[in-house]
Amino acid sequence: MDPASLYREEVFTDRKAGIIRVMTPVKTDGTFDTSRKILYVSEAQIVTPAGVLPLAFEIAAATLAEAAAKFGDQAKAAVQQALDDLQELRRQAASGASFA
Repeated sequence: MDPASLYREEVFTDRKAGIIRVMTPVKTDGTFDTSRKILYVSEAQIVTPAGVLPLAFEIAAATLAEAAAKFGDQAKAAVQQALDDLQELRRQAASGASFA
């Protein structure tokens, strides 16, 4: 574990859409590290025919309220990115299978 990269984690949820983890940078003594920014990392899930697909994404925000307000748009972007990634994996698998 890197002592210079420690964070205190708090989890907030509406119990519907997902969670927001507030990652507060701390020093090794547990006090707030003012030299680094607080991070807002979110998690959500989408249900696919293959099962549940977890999504994790960072929200650029200055406050928890701002992160919560941006959650929906950021979750939509994360879903689209996941779908694009899946499509690319399918394309690669299909092209690899044709060369076998």
